Amino acid sequence: MEVVAPISKFKMNNLVIFIVAFLGMGGWFAYDGYFNEEYKTEHTLEDGTFDGNLEFNRKVPPFFVAGALAIGAYFLVIKNKKIVADDEGLVVNGQRIAYDAVEKLNKTHFEKKGYFILTYKSGEGEKELKISDRKYDGLEEVLDVIVAKIS
Repeated sequence: MEVVAPISKFKMNNLVIFIVAFLGMGGWFAYDGYFNEEYKTEHTLEDGTFDGNLEFNRKVPPFFVAGALAIGAYFLVIKNKKIVADDEGLVVNGQRIAYDAVEKLNKTHFEKKGYFILTYKSGEGEKELKISDRKYDGLEEVLDVIVAKIS
């Protein structure tokens, strides 16, 4: 039996909101800096130079677009991440953790705060892994499988 916890809809929706906000703000500043003639005449000084607001509106849009592209690339990288709990072990971000390597499972904060901490042995020594429901959906079923396998 295999239980899968995909990346959280909460996280994905927040990334989409950031992309839309960055593109919206970049478009707004670009419009005011380059196309809105009333705004441009209002913020042009008598000697023909631009004041700080107009300079800002002309320089910032590429940074907003670059930010939106960076967040979009991050979105594409993490969209298929998941946690898989199967009969042999737990797979987190491509790394397999066998159930017999698990030393401790701290789930005291799972009900109120939505995360649990898994302590396990690896080739590099003892490691801790904090798994949160803000990052993955369906962790309750994964936690049930982990508890059943290590008990």
